Amino acid sequence: MLMAAFSATISGSSRFLSPTSLPKRKISGFSPSPQCRSFPLPKAFPLSRSNISSRLERGKSLTIHAQTSVSDISVEKSVDEVNLPQGDMWAVHKFGGTCVGTSQRIKNVADIIISDDSERKLVVISAMSKVTDMMYDLINKAQSRDDSYVSALDAVLEKHNSTALDLLDGDDLATFLSQLHHDVSNLKAMLRAIYIAGHVTASFSDFVVGHGELWSAQMLSYVVRKSGIDCKWMDTREVLIVNPTSSNQVDPDFTESERKLEKWFSQNPSKIIIATGFIASTPQNIPTTLKRDGSDFSAAIMGALFRARQVTIWTDVDGVYSADPRKVSEAVILRKLSYQEAWEMSYFGANVLHPRTIIPVMRYDIPIVIRNIFNLSAPGTKICRSASDDVDGQNVDSPVKGFATIDNLALVNVEGTGMAGVPGTASAIFSAVKDVGANVIMISQASSEHSVCFAVPEKEVKAVAEALQSRFRQALDAGRLSQVAVIPNCSILAAVGQKMASTPGVSATLFNALAKANINIRAIAQGCSEYNITAVLKREDCIRALRAVHSRFYLSRTTIAMGIIGPGLIGAALLDQLRDQVAVLKEEFNIDLRVMGITGSRTMLLSEVGIDLSRWRELLKQKGQVADLEKFTQHVHGNHFIPNTALVDCTADSNVASCYHDWLCKGIHVITPNKKANSGPLDKYLKLRALQRQSYTHYFYEATVGAGLPIVSTLRGLLETGDRILRIEGIFSGTLSYIFNNFTGTRTFSEVVAEAKEAGYTEPDPRDDLSGTDVARKVIILARESGLKLELSDIPVQTLVPEPLRATASAEDFMKQLPQFDTDMAKERQDAEESREVLRYVGVVDAINQKGVVELRRYNKSHPFAQLSGSDNIIAFTTTRYKEQPLIVRGPGAGAQVTAGGVFSDILRLASYLGAPS
Repeated sequence: MLMAAFSATISGSSRFLSPTSLPKRKISGFSPSPQCRSFPLPKAFPLSRSNISSRLERGKSLTIHAQTSVSDISVEKSVDEVNLPQGDMWAVHKFGGTCVGTSQRIKNVADIIISDDSERKLVVISAMSKVTDMMYDLINKAQSRDDSYVSALDAVLEKHNSTALDLLDGDDLATFLSQLHHDVSNLKAMLRAIYIAGHVTASFSDFVVGHGELWSAQMLSYVVRKSGIDCKWMDTREVLIVNPTSSNQVDPDFTESERKLEKWFSQNPSKIIIATGFIASTPQNIPTTLKRDGSDFSAAIMGALFRARQVTIWTDVDGVYSADPRKVSEAVILRKLSYQEAWEMSYFGANVLHPRTIIPVMRYDIPIVIRNIFNLSAPGTKICRSASDDVDGQNVDSPVKGFATIDNLALVNVEGTGMAGVPGTASAIFSAVKDVGANVIMISQASSEHSVCFAVPEKEVKAVAEALQSRFRQALDAGRLSQVAVIPNCSILAAVGQKMASTPGVSATLFNALAKANINIRAIAQGCSEYNITAVLKREDCIRALRAVHSRFYLSRTTIAMGIIGPGLIGAALLDQLRDQVAVLKEEFNIDLRVMGITGSRTMLLSEVGIDLSRWRELLKQKGQVADLEKFTQHVHGNHFIPNTALVDCTADSNVASCYHDWLCKGIHVITPNKKANSGPLDKYLKLRALQRQSYTHYFYEATVGAGLPIVSTLRGLLETGDRILRIEGIFSGTLSYIFNNFTGTRTFSEVVAEAKEAGYTEPDPRDDLSGTDVARKVIILARESGLKLELSDIPVQTLVPEPLRATASAEDFMKQLPQFDTDMAKERQDAEESREVLRYVGVVDAINQKGVVELRRYNKSHPFAQLSGSDNIIAFTTTRYKEQPLIVRGPGAGAQVTAGGVFSDILRLASYLGAPS
């Protein structure tokens, strides 16, 4: 009964199965050609459902004659032989489904074809957008016996019917609609047969889904011909012959395809040919498809057959990006790529081309150009034999062209001492993987042969692990293999560039960038061609890693996500300096500093993309939320789109300083003028410095000693070059420098202190400056930098606060009572003047005797310390090299602006360390 029903369906609904049932008509304007072909379909359906598959292969042959062209197969008109012209006169264009998604877009495609001044043009066209998916859906519904396949087919008909009504008129419209309805009637009968059998073969499926290309090619040819230009359309199943392979791909038969192309062209000579993409035929004339990215492949094959000057792939992007622009917002369009570079990037997931698309054109050195049909002004990306480093029109020295990633992978590690020197181990491993049908993305093996690791899609790893456990059960039990381990949640990062092969240090630069972003690498692979370096990372690190390496190779800015803690005098000055300079840093120095958060003790402001620094005060008031340092840190560091994070502590808070160690452990860089961490307990300081030295996370604190002066960096430079510190002596307090520089003549000490407070040189409570504690902290920092292991309590400090006033309740009371003690300071000054000396409040590091001191000292008026003015600081380094005449650093050492400038300098130093051009 099933066979009878199927036969009835075929005979009753499908008159097209008989050649005599095809209507004979000549279409105006089309030259006669044998474009209606017989395509042998799968064998007749079986009587019993259980034998469907076998009977489809062995049963009586069923030949279907489908009219796939509007040309009449019955016309018997001799055509003079026309030789196929080949060479640079041909330009090949390929338009994807998005390009022909609507009637207006089809008109745009026609305009592009007409405006191309090439002598001859071949256009490869895809089905309209979503149509191929709709055709596959028809088949799935029919074989699942879902009656909605009928309405789904009606939707396909309506889509093309309405498009034709928009594009065509007169005889062209009538002819196309007649052909369309004829094809849909045939499809309905075929789908009914599939519905009855509940089964479909690959050849049936390929025949059905190929109709979308047939219809779009016919419509486009009509639109081009409306302009009065000679144009033919080609059913590429008559020309392209391919051999199916076992890996669900096909191999073109170029010899046979070229022979068929010459025959087709001799019967259909034209300067413009509209060819169907995606579809082809087997050597047995059975319809098939070119599988994934088939239309691109069609264009490449056609380009090779015609020996075309160029193949242009029209799509909806401006070209090939240096990285996925959804992950790296600063990714740029690459003007040129070599075939090998495009091949490598496409394999690793970049939106370029399928690797097999490149193979046909490579044979004849035919360039492929990727263009955006929606942005005709964009030049696109040219893929050719060799490519210079050209990024957005500028030559770039970077040996790496671009980066690509693959997510959702797992690493499988087969490990054991019994593997070393045993032939066939790797073969056995990958034979087991092949047996479960898993795809190996990457392989890595050390020369010790102790282990082999490889990456597979995460969805396949369970089957792979079970197969390996089974295959090596005896070796595992005997201890020759120690484990078959699975590491889930991995991603691959690949760096691609042809110049990598001739450039030393590329790997070092790549891995250095990852290390500085605090990213660990799980496995590495590189082929001897050196076109590609592949690293396996944690999935959660993938985007941050991509940003880090992309920035490091000068393809985008060095980007740092920053959090500013303490928007007081120094913090506010820093934010204003950043506001004024951030645009210049982006454009001229390739540095992108983004303030993602600002927090005070009560209120914090957070942003996902970066705070508008021209309005930060206003935004902090309007959108500020309750301050939470932990939440603040998580927010600034949690943005995976920015690889580098820095927290800038502009407070003098010891609680904030106690967080530095944890931040550094998390890969957060720390920059600060806060002296509390480096002058606090010695064990915590040593722990902090040890962590800094062991990691690629940076801790900069230049402004803790000399505000904007290079004191710490000068000391480090001396030590790192092998010099030995004997003594460091200096005026470290800008406040006390101002006070004693102006404590002259008949002026009283209290008068000068009041003047300094009024000018903003002192802390709100001047006792914080006069106590000498701030100077002592600077001395202990320099002592520890010099290698002395001293506690703050080891530094004797001469305070300038009279003992009776040390417990005074407020700063106002202190200032009122200070004049009572002017006599003592006046006596100190008089004694110094009588000896032609001046008073200076100094800190001293005595490296020889392993001690330090802070006190008021007298210096001869010819001494450099006596020559100061204003609030300048001065520091003298006495070393084995600078023994007779100390190395002196002098300059402004107080004020929010210069301190903020010192912090800003550290931020830029961090950017330089992270890869910004110097």
